[in-house]
Amino acid sequence: MAKSDNGKRIRTTRRKLLQYSGAAAGVALFTPYVHRSWAQTVELNMLSWYGLAEPDMVEEFEAQNNVKFKPKYYAGGDNMLAALAQSPAGTFDIIHTDAEYARILIERGDLVDELDPADYPFDDMQHDDFTKFPGHWKDGKLYSVMTRFGHLGVSYNTEAVTREEAMSYDVFWSPKVKGKVGHFDWHLPNLGEVSLLNGNTDPSPFDISDAAWDKLKEKTLTLKPQVKGFFDYGGTFASLKNGEILACVGIGDWVTGVVAKDGAPVDSVVPREGGIQWTESYSIVSSSTKKDMAKKYIQYTLTPPGQVRSANMAAYPGFCVTKSGQAALIEQTPDEAKRTSQMPGMANHPVTLIKEGRIHYRDTPKQQSLEDWNEFWSEYKNA
Repeated sequence: MAKSDNGKRIRTTRRKLLQYSGAAAGVALFTPYVHRSWAQTVELNMLSWYGLAEPDMVEEFEAQNNVKFKPKYYAGGDNMLAALAQSPAGTFDIIHTDAEYARILIERGDLVDELDPADYPFDDMQHDDFTKFPGHWKDGKLYSVMTRFGHLGVSYNTEAVTREEAMSYDVFWSPKVKGKVGHFDWHLPNLGEVSLLNGNTDPSPFDISDAAWDKLKEKTLTLKPQVKGFFDYGGTFASLKNGEILACVGIGDWVTGVVAKDGAPVDSVVPREGGIQWTESYSIVSSSTKKDMAKKYIQYTLTPPGQVRSANMAAYPGFCVTKSGQAALIEQTPDEAKRTSQMPGMANHPVTLIKEGRIHYRDTPKQQSLEDWNEFWSEYKNA
């Protein structure tokens, strides 16, 4: 964040963030109510996706370090930018975000601190890409550290759709799910999947020509007659669980893994056209006065105990990014390791899928603006 004694710089930074956040600036955020008395406790203010500051993730670290997390939750990177733009300098200490939006934070200037790579276990990462992940570095300097990831593809009701049918994004246009297709209400994962269906894999489903963009919009609009609705975080879980929708675009096991544990007949697959990876990381806010504790927490999330908690997170599960974390997951919760194909040698192991070229890292548009995609998404919703 810009220095607090430089009001002009702060206003400029916030104005730029508001330009990125666009219509999302007015979206309500999840703010849990906290009422506790913690004598001499360090309070860490976190801006994050829902669940990252819940007890199942942070209780061990809080107890060991006399810390209490105070989260502001959002859903979708545009909403994260809006929350940050609307908040005074010093509001947050640590930001949990998606890799493609970490890049925006870094490009904005003095919002987040440069980090020392030696403070983090990059030699323990499961894939070389994770050590220099796109969007986390600028000019050879580190600003954001990857801690968890997952894959998006086709999510479906197993009583209505077979696994073979789900192995293509074409299933969303199937008569079997007419009027029962849902969208997680965020343009990047949804349009990214349709882009893959259109064959936009080289270099990326998010790096497409204007002609390919026109075809992507045309194809997406043909899906509208199939669509039941557009759902927020909670609505996506509920609609899959109660059968309101039979297939959902733009999500993966981070939703169906939770819903399936509650007994719903749902699953997710990476289809033949390929899948999209969501990648989450932490950055330390430049205006924070608690940077040492924020760094200590990021380091904790990359320890084996932190990785096991992340993989089993109640709000939504994620894959382990470290080798030692995966080993601990296999030892401590082997059923979850097997369910998510994180056992060595499994055909759908998440790192194997990356190495086979079936996974594409989610990104912001390269040849169009973020606003272009956001505006079309609004047009599609209202079509």
